[in-house]
Parts: sequence; structure tokens; C-alpha cells
Amino acid sequence: MSIIRKRSAAHKAYLPGNVRDNQYILAEFNLTDELIQQFSEKYSDQKPQPYYDFYQQLSTLFFELTDQVKLGNCQFIANDKLARVRYSQEMHQWQTNQQILFYYDPASHHLKKSFFDGSRRAKKVCLLFLATGDDIRMNAASFHSRVRQTVEQFCEKIKLDKSDIRLRDHQHLTYDLFAKNKGCDTTQIHTLREIRKRYASQEVDLPAYHSAMNYAVVTLNISNELLQQVEIDSHSTDPYNPLYTYLTDVFAKAAKCYNLNNGALIANGLVPIVRYSIHEIVSRVGELQMLGYNPEQSPCGMVSKWNASELTDSVQLVFVATPEDNSEHGFGRFLNQIELAMQLMAVELEIEPKKEEMMVRFHQHLAYNF
Repeated sequence: MSIIRKRSAAHKAYLPGNVRDNQYILAEFNLTDELIQQFSEKYSDQKPQPYYDFYQQLSTLFFELTDQVKLGNCQFIANDKLARVRYSQEMHQWQTNQQILFYYDPASHHLKKSFFDGSRRAKKVCLLFLATGDDIRMNAASFHSRVRQTVEQFCEKIKLDKSDIRLRDHQHLTYDLFAKNKGCDTTQIHTLREIRKRYASQEVDLPAYHSAMNYAVVTLNISNELLQQVEIDSHSTDPYNPLYTYLTDVFAKAAKCYNLNNGALIANGLVPIVRYSIHEIVSRVGELQMLGYNPEQSPCGMVSKWNASELTDSVQLVFVATPEDNSEHGFGRFLNQIELAMQLMAVELEIEPKKEEMMVRFHQHLAYNF
């Protein structure tokens, strides 16, 4: 048996030493009339920005509580935009009509900031906690516990029922599939246990009723070399249909080869958002491609969404884990299967590992109400 086949059969994932860890937690609650009434002295529809003082008081209280437990990277969001977090050596925030993207380095960046429009009443308030330090995954349970403590105190201060809070814990590992081809000689070994088991081993218990999602998103960049492999008629109304059809065929073949039956190819310029859903959902919501899965059900199959009239910069390949992908050790074997499928796809697409990259991001999400 070859080394690659031995690795595929194992339950450990051998990731490059320069893999990046991220963790962020969202605490969300609806903005009700009752809550606004509590701070009635801070609200006046006679002001140009009637909600400004209200948001300002909530955010000030929030930041005071986070200071007490030394949580130094927290954001107060009340503009109904989806918060997304990514690694960057330079810290900055970028807003679109539907999203706020936070770019930061957990090892060196700290920021407390509010995002709201004082003239508008938001549907809900989102408290965002960004993990900091060097050992994100090792300290994930402790971070979760401190965040939960802070949220509970916040609820007490504003007389909000804890059951109205939805807590979402997001964690991901990000690395270039071809890191070793570019000179990264070190390796990190992960079994990728589910969040519940990792936390329990550190005596941090989660509610029995919670939803969990584990999935990977691989970014395939559209290069000039890749475009030359298909016939593109620039005068056609759907010039890139041959490209996306070709990629879908290669993707489906590689996935099937390694028994990956739950996922999607997104090539329409939208951001794929994977969420737990009782029923399968594939829908467009503005800038977002919503993908709803119930991991407990049988595999939903592979879905492809593309816009044949436009050339996208990259294609997102999504793989969603099912209970069968979660061994007693974790999701290591699942990620190994994805890696092998992507390596097979890279060979078929004639991707040069030393020159190009395929970014793999393994997500572990968990959500519950208090």
C-alpha cells in the first residue's frame, strides 16, 4: 500500500506547518420594542439619528464587560450585516451591502469597534468576539467559556432573557494544498475532533440541543492556463458555459472517486454560506449563495451553480461532512479524502503546484440558544 493510501486510510490529517487557525463567536439577539423601552431616555425620534445614543450605550456596556475578562478583540454590530472573518497580516474591515469582513492576525491585532447606523433600527444586534493569541485551537474551549460568561453578564445588565441569545462558534483551519511544494517542510497532525468532544475534554459542557456543521471550502483560482483548456466563444451569450461545465465534470469525477457525495461547486461570483437547515436549501440572497444542509440526513448530492455569461476570479468547491465522515477520532479521514480528490482534480486541470495555490479551509461550526 502506498504512503498516500495509508494516509487516506488513517484518521489523522497531516497539515502543513504554516496552517492558520481562526475562531470567532457571534452572540445574536433580536432588537425588540421592550429592549428599546428600557433605554427610552436614550431614544428620541426627534433626533436626526434617533437610535445613536441607544446603540452607543449598549456598545459601551458591552466593551466594559469584555474589558473585565480581558477579551481584547470584540465588535458591536447593529446594521444587519453578515460578519465574516479572515486572516490577514494587515488589520482592516471591509463592508458591502450585506457583509462586514474582518481581516486580522490573531497573534498581533486587537480592536474594539462599533458598527451601526444611528438613523436606522436594526432587526438584531450581533456581538462579535475574535480569538487572539498563538494557540487558537488549543484555547478554543476556554475562549468559548469566557465569551459565554460575558454574554450572560450582558443579558443581566440589559434584562434580556438568555434564551433570546443565539450563540454561534466558528472555527476554521486554512492552508495551501500545495504548501509542501513551495518549501514548507514542517507538519501539524490533527484528528479534527468535533467541537463538543474537544470542549468536553477540557470540562466545558455544551447544551445537549445544539446544531453542528463541519465542512471544507476549497478555492480554485481561474488562471490563464486553465482558460486555455476549453473553447470560449466571446461572441456567445454564455461564453463561459464550456469552462464551468468542464470544471463541474472534473469536480464530480474527483469527488466520486473518493466517496464525497455532499457538496457544491459555486462559480457565480457569490459567497457560499453553509448553514444547518432541516431541509436542503440552495438559494441566492443578494451577494450570498445560501447552502442549507441537514448533516443527519442522507447525502444531498453535488450541486453546481454558475453564471455562464461572466468569468469569476475563482471557483468555490464545498464539501459537507455527514455523520459517516465523523469517526470516533474525528474528521481527519474526511479531510484526507478531500485533499486526495483535489490533488486528482489538480492533475486533471494541469495545475502547477509550485506556481499556483488551492486554499483549503476546514470549518467547524456550532450553534445553540442559551
